[in-house]
Amino acid sequence: MKIILAPDKYKGSLTGIEFCNTVEKGLKSLITNAEIIKLPLADGGDGTIEILGFHLEANHIKLKVNDPLFRPIEASYLFITQTKTAFIEMAEASGMKLLSSNDQNCMNTTTYGTGELILDAIKRGAKTIILGLGGSATNDCGIGMATALGYKFLDSKNKEIIPVGKNMCKIKTIETSKVNSTLKEITFKVACDVKNPLYGQNGAAFIYAQQKGASQNEIIYLNKGLEHIARIFQKEFNIDIQNIEGAGAAGGMGAGSIIFLNARLISGIDLIKEIINFDKKIKEADWIITGEGKLDSQTLSGKTIQGVLTSAKNYNIRVAALCGAILLSEKSLKSLGFSYTASIMDKAIDVEDAMLNSSKYLYEISSQFAKFINDTTI
Repeated sequence: MKIILAPDKYKGSLTGIEFCNTVEKGLKSLITNAEIIKLPLADGGDGTIEILGFHLEANHIKLKVNDPLFRPIEASYLFITQTKTAFIEMAEASGMKLLSSNDQNCMNTTTYGTGELILDAIKRGAKTIILGLGGSATNDCGIGMATALGYKFLDSKNKEIIPVGKNMCKIKTIETSKVNSTLKEITFKVACDVKNPLYGQNGAAFIYAQQKGASQNEIIYLNKGLEHIARIFQKEFNIDIQNIEGAGAAGGMGAGSIIFLNARLISGIDLIKEIINFDKKIKEADWIITGEGKLDSQTLSGKTIQGVLTSAKNYNIRVAALCGAILLSEKSLKSLGFSYTASIMDKAIDVEDAMLNSSKYLYEISSQFAKFINDTTI
């Protein structure tokens, strides 16, 4: 029997790799003859570097950069010398995880540090740079990143602005004469799992800025800034960014990547599956076990589990989901293509107990799944 373990993380409690190790123990407690293959996944957001580091022979590059508030921190990215490919996770330099709750306000934050990581990869000779969006603390449309790469954003008095969210409205012109000349020679692929436009009711500010610390009035102001910069993009680069799906990802970093890096936005999970040859490795599997912290309606929006279901369907492989919580009906789960589901919340006393004892409960539900396999294969 061949079983693939292909989870995302349980945010705040278990990494995808920890999930694989725990479930493997649970399965082996009752199944002795299974070939178990660990293929933890990510969708391009926070935690992607760890997953790619697990699968690939890559160097961890560490350097000092600016955090979202221009404070010095050490951040890292992956670099494969043979293929001259860099994997950069935006959250490493520009993520919410770097800020205390008191510091979180995307009016004042920047993607400058992400630009510094990109610049370092360019200096090392990168020919392909894969940028993971997600977990960002920013709403600056990528102007911080662009500033690190040589773009200058000038106000009506021809003075350079500080590249943070609240200053987008002040931009009058974009100076490109000092932009790093090798940018045009690099292929940029951006892992993006949302389809939000840049501005408007479904745009970056209205959908995501509140969770990044902005007040309602600040959200309205940030939205105006995004709309303003879209007009400048149209004027200076002849690109109607508002009509491109995913432009609003990561506080407008989707738009910034397209304009400043000439990047292609790609489904994060599809990109990760391609990099690790996921579809090739799952062939002839009997089961794929996947999981994430919460299985809900958002699972259908380009997330990891949706990517697993798509691949499994292509090869007629049964899928089991072992999740922290499951918020979909049994009918919905079956229609999505799951053959088996179980959640930690069915075992735990409450959410706090579930978070603190994830490994213990995951071991229990994976052992129960092993019993299910034994019972159904007799």
